Amino acid sequence: MSLEPRTLPPSPNWYCTRCSDAVPGGLFGFAARTSVFLVRVGPGAGAIPGTPPFRVIGELVGHTERVSGFTFSHHPGQYNLCATSSDDGTVKIWDVETKTVVTEHALHQHTISALHWSPRVKDLIVSGDEKGVVFCYWLNRNDSQHLFIEPRTIFCLTCSPHHEDLVAIGYKDGIVVIIDISKKGEVIHRLRGHEDEIHSIAWCPLPGEDCLSINQEENSEEPEIPNGRVIGQTPMTNGCYLATGSKDQTIRIWSCTRGRGVMTLKLPFLKRRGGVDPTVKERLWLTLHWPKDHLTQLVSSCFGGELLLWDLTQSWRRKYTLFSASSEGQNHSRIVFNLCPLQTEDGKQLLLSTSMDRDVKCWDMATLECCWTLPSLGGFAYSLAFSPVDTGCLAIGVGDGMIRVWNTLSIKNNYDVKNFWQGVKSKVTALCWHPTKEGCLAFGTDDGKVGLYDTYSNKPPQISSTYHKKTVYSLAWGPPIPSMSLGGEGDRPSLTLYSCGGEGLVLQHNPWKLNGEAFDINKLIRDTNSIKYKLPVHTEISWKADGKIMALGNEDGSIEIFQVPNLKLICTIQQHHKLVNTISWHHEHGSQPELSCLVASGSNNAIIYVHNLKTVIESNPESPVTITEPFRTLSGHTAKITSLAWSPHHDGRLVSASYDGTAQVWDALREEPLCNFRGHRGRLLCVAWSPLDPDCIYSGADDFCVYKWLTSMQEHSRPPQGKKSIELEKKRLSQPKPKPKKKKKPPSRVPVKQGLCDGNEEESLRESVGPVENGGLSDQEGEEEAPEPELPCGAPPAAVVSREPVTCPPVSLGLEKPKVIVNNKVTSLKKELPKDKPEALVRKRKARLILPLSTSLDHRSKEELHQDCLVLATAKYSKELNEDVSADLEERVHLGLFTDRATLYRMMEAEGKGHLENGHPELFHQLMLWKGDLKGVLQTAAERGELTDNLVAMAPVAGYHVWLWAVEAFAKQLCFQDQYVKAASHLLSIHKVYEAVELLKSNHFYREAIAVAKARLRPEDPVLKDLYLSWGAVLEKDGHYAVAAKCYLGAASAYDAAKVLAKKGDAASLRTAAELASIVGEDELSASLALRCAQELLLARNWVGAQEALQLHESLKGQRLVFCLLELLSKHREESQLADGKSSTSSYNAWPTGAEGSLTERVTAVWKSAFGLDTPQQYQAALQQLQNIQYPSATNNTPSKQLLLHICHDLTLAVLSQQVASWDKAVEALLRAVVRSYDSGNFTVMQEVHSAFLPEGCDHLRDKLGDCQSPATPALKSLEAFFIYGRLYEFWWSLSGPCPESSIRGRAAHRRTASIEQCQQLDDASPEASDPQASEPEPSRPPELDMRLTEESERMLNTCKELFSEKHASLQNSQRTVAEVQETLAEMIRQHQKSQLCKSTANGPDKNDPEQEAERSLSSPQSPGKNEKNEPVSLPELTKRLTEANETIAKFPESVKAWPFPDVLECCLVLLHIGSQCPGHVTQEMQQQAQELLQKYGSTKVYQRHCQTFCT
Repeated sequence: MSLEPRTLPPSPNWYCTRCSDAVPGGLFGFAARTSVFLVRVGPGAGAIPGTPPFRVIGELVGHTERVSGFTFSHHPGQYNLCATSSDDGTVKIWDVETKTVVTEHALHQHTISALHWSPRVKDLIVSGDEKGVVFCYWLNRNDSQHLFIEPRTIFCLTCSPHHEDLVAIGYKDGIVVIIDISKKGEVIHRLRGHEDEIHSIAWCPLPGEDCLSINQEENSEEPEIPNGRVIGQTPMTNGCYLATGSKDQTIRIWSCTRGRGVMTLKLPFLKRRGGVDPTVKERLWLTLHWPKDHLTQLVSSCFGGELLLWDLTQSWRRKYTLFSASSEGQNHSRIVFNLCPLQTEDGKQLLLSTSMDRDVKCWDMATLECCWTLPSLGGFAYSLAFSPVDTGCLAIGVGDGMIRVWNTLSIKNNYDVKNFWQGVKSKVTALCWHPTKEGCLAFGTDDGKVGLYDTYSNKPPQISSTYHKKTVYSLAWGPPIPSMSLGGEGDRPSLTLYSCGGEGLVLQHNPWKLNGEAFDINKLIRDTNSIKYKLPVHTEISWKADGKIMALGNEDGSIEIFQVPNLKLICTIQQHHKLVNTISWHHEHGSQPELSCLVASGSNNAIIYVHNLKTVIESNPESPVTITEPFRTLSGHTAKITSLAWSPHHDGRLVSASYDGTAQVWDALREEPLCNFRGHRGRLLCVAWSPLDPDCIYSGADDFCVYKWLTSMQEHSRPPQGKKSIELEKKRLSQPKPKPKKKKKPPSRVPVKQGLCDGNEEESLRESVGPVENGGLSDQEGEEEAPEPELPCGAPPAAVVSREPVTCPPVSLGLEKPKVIVNNKVTSLKKELPKDKPEALVRKRKARLILPLSTSLDHRSKEELHQDCLVLATAKYSKELNEDVSADLEERVHLGLFTDRATLYRMMEAEGKGHLENGHPELFHQLMLWKGDLKGVLQTAAERGELTDNLVAMAPVAGYHVWLWAVEAFAKQLCFQDQYVKAASHLLSIHKVYEAVELLKSNHFYREAIAVAKARLRPEDPVLKDLYLSWGAVLEKDGHYAVAAKCYLGAASAYDAAKVLAKKGDAASLRTAAELASIVGEDELSASLALRCAQELLLARNWVGAQEALQLHESLKGQRLVFCLLELLSKHREESQLADGKSSTSSYNAWPTGAEGSLTERVTAVWKSAFGLDTPQQYQAALQQLQNIQYPSATNNTPSKQLLLHICHDLTLAVLSQQVASWDKAVEALLRAVVRSYDSGNFTVMQEVHSAFLPEGCDHLRDKLGDCQSPATPALKSLEAFFIYGRLYEFWWSLSGPCPESSIRGRAAHRRTASIEQCQQLDDASPEASDPQASEPEPSRPPELDMRLTEESERMLNTCKELFSEKHASLQNSQRTVAEVQETLAEMIRQHQKSQLCKSTANGPDKNDPEQEAERSLSSPQSPGKNEKNEPVSLPELTKRLTEANETIAKFPESVKAWPFPDVLECCLVLLHIGSQCPGHVTQEMQQQAQELLQKYGSTKVYQRHCQTFCT
């Protein structure tokens, strides 16, 4: 047994971005509740050899609320300094050696959420709060700076380790900013990308951006958002990387030089044992650590508590290593909040982590294995129990809903603790081990549950079917007593379990049949002892070790002693006069056998009594004895006693735990205090003596700690009295005493055991009853978001205890203000006591009189009152009233009280009038009610708009119709007051459902209207559908598409629902819309949406997602083939680019594609393996699906990704046609693909189609077509022509010098757009620009050029004759003429419109003929070439040209017109250029032919000048 003190500390605080830290040399600190616990790690910890090298060495005490931030100074020479921030509004600077506060500030007005000690400036501490305010505090000069950067909630901040003025701040909404504090917090970069809370910011330990070979373009799709302006001398000159972790499940690495993201790592979902409940959204806290000595690695937390080591050199492969992957059960089981590195004295690199599973773990960074674990407690330590069988096994009942079983004897691990949480779900308030059965542990909870755990198995506990109505106070194993529930003699267990609960009952549970009903032992006590009176409320049970005597403690302070088997009452101890909390029998193995009859007891009084029951037990009295004198009295504690334990090693030695915050060891026989332990900061709740070490005691308290302490090491011998006691109170009262709830005292055992469990952890914030209920601000039971039943296998329930979700209000605000007010009151009372009465009078204002007029008239002068009497007597008793008397009576209305009803009514009328004039209609209404004129009241109130709930509630008294009318009138009045919902409720009360619904709808309360309609109308009522549709339309207009979709679904308009969901147009919305349409049977819509979704994903190069979207529909199988081919083609293109050093960002499907074989073969192989396409029938079906889809032809402006998709559609048709041997269709589809790339000006793509699908040219296709009369022969000719055309250009460029293929391609693409489409490009150009020779400067011809012109190239040049098709040249010439004429006409119309416009603005009429005007102006804009005469062309001339050209075109056979052909004249020009560069390689005959074609058909403007160049 190790002879050194140990601590089980409180759990580190949750949901804080930096509340633990460590410094080199081995000191680690973590914030737990309102203090910071310090742990020495490494050789300096002085741990016993063989055990983990760490020790809890102390606590920083001083904050009054939860500590939210903790940071050490990382400057050599001041490692002893650290800073904390707290919800009490202060930032304190501490010296850890003396554990005292050096200085503090309370600059923040709001809750502090982030804190960091600058690693560059020795005395700078930066803190940020929830309103976005940042304070920089310089310790040495006690100076501060206030910065307000953004009005957002700050989540974390980290100072740069490389530049003293830079601070990175992460906000709740995902924004990250880098500020310069020397420039009043100027924002250097605003980094956008995260979508949720920023949990952690880590700067790269090395300045500069050379440490990572991140390809800067990796995330090129992310927009670059600089912060608006270039800052002159920013300290970012050499830059640095920054990593951020966010709740959006991503880690992003940012470049500070460029102010943008360069890498995004998405957290993986790791499959965990036990699985995860799919209904529970996984919690996540993403914290980071960037190791100093491994710059290309980054440590991060993950979903279930795992730690990952990312390899940043392979970011695109998402490569990471799992910590502790080999050993099962070493990882955290819940999310991790903080990671901090620590270098020990012997140079080991460690990493410490804190987690929601309440463990602090230490990891060896060299092996990624867990070195040791420090368990912690998330609630009060209510109960301690050592196992009588497994010596040294200590069970701890904790308020966080878990039982801890601590093997205190473990040689290798000082903190060998197992957690048991299954089936507990509440605070564990009582524990008791079975005296003989191994591993059998009984537990009782705050909500009255009693259960049995087998600590050796992983099974959930057995739970007794009988619950206590209140907290279980204590448990005890004892012999079975006669009761119906236990059956006959034969099948009884040797021991049964007794439980005492807060409602005052003791129940006996049969451990063999826990599902049977438990037995209330009061029945047996009553029968055996013939008791007629009410039995006392029991609060404690304890069995003597021999099982023959049972003691029950009661709420009235009495202790009753019963004898087995029938519980005969033999003795009552009347000593305590307050509720009994604890009873303990002396052990039986002492040197004096009679000591086993000693029983010690503690109550809500501070005195402990010991009674010797030897004589009573031996004499076995007939009637019960009453004892009023104790055997020994132990005085010294100053508050109630909660727990007692006899030492098993000594005679008559007792330890007690008290609410005074100390544990006391007594020599009970000599009544002498031996030693006093004062290590706790709270009220002690339990104490246990080590069964092995006579010097060692364990104690638990409401400070969330269990301490192991040695009696020999305590400096005090007795509990603190007087002044010392006050100091101890102060120490514990460093937390505020929250306001107690006004609450009736529960009858049963109020002060402790109720206070002990009812005064539970959360109550610390709200209803502290005792001296100090630790302001449980970081009480994680309170911090847990909600008691979710989410516990995956092996995961402790953070705080399933609190049945009501506990939110911690900011106590600083809640407490400071009232204090001030109270003080003011107190001082004012002291100063001016006389003012006391008037104030009290003012407070009790008299109610307004309902008959003020008559009251005031009865308080006039004596003469007037006498006159009243005379008038009244005359009125009542004279037989005839003369006019004078009548007039007097009318004047004195108040006499109506004493005469007849008519006069009374007159009086009431006068009183009522006065009330209305004085603005008190409610009093007038009351008078009218007294009169019985309810209808009149209602009418008056309705006219004046003064109806109230009360009046309407009384309306039924005046009859049903009056009530209906009143409710309608009130509803109208409420509408005028804009209280539409209330008005509708009143209409519903008179069953006007349609009116109520219409009212709500017309005032845009759609949600409420639907609720009413759905609840009150028939489901098929058209009003309901109309409501859904109206609301849906409004929501759709406002952009709330998802809710609008729900409305349309409610209205059974599923088609509209799918359409509106798809409106946003992003991939996720489209996918959901497609699935919805599929569910509701709108297959066509679903298919089109799924295709759109796939196309969106395609733009993001998410191939896997695109295929998944297309999988939604069988009808999209053809499209899946297209996408598959597109993916393989892109991959093929990318591979060729990767060879050129470009990087890839796409996520491809993992299809097995053999690298061998042509692209066509690879495509068909994947189709077969991935899509099961094998038989001709399947190919035919896919072909038919795709043939029906027509895409428009391409232009220069077609986006490249769309173009590729359309080309791949044609290529897919080609491959499918080849598979079903439909060669003519295959040729046509291939040609369509080539023509698309030609029309769009994308030469590169055209060449790639050629190389992938026609690697050997078109000969094999000609063989397949065979017959020259095949309908596809013209198409084949065109295809061959385009193939040769491509080869021709490649050859021409190759003459310009040896250049790699990629640069040829690059120039090819440029050439295609710049000079091939000369018909469009060269119209308005100057001669220099449009001359291919000018734009492509002729290189000096290298001498070895002739060598390079091989036979192959000569062969290729010879095949170019195919391009000199006279038919096509003629057709193209006519088409160019048509285009030119149309353009000229369009220009004429534009000029005409312009002149008309000028005419309308000028006054004088224009005499010129518009046609001539147009002709004249037409000649001016085009600047004529040097030799060009640009004469105006008349309209008839143009029309004639157009007609001729159209006629010429009509004469051409369809076979020529149907399929496009490369521009013949363009090919002639290229060939002539080649001839001029390499004389002798282009035959004279071919040059001649080219010149002839140019002369004959080069009449249009585009070619005129070139004809002059080559043909003159």
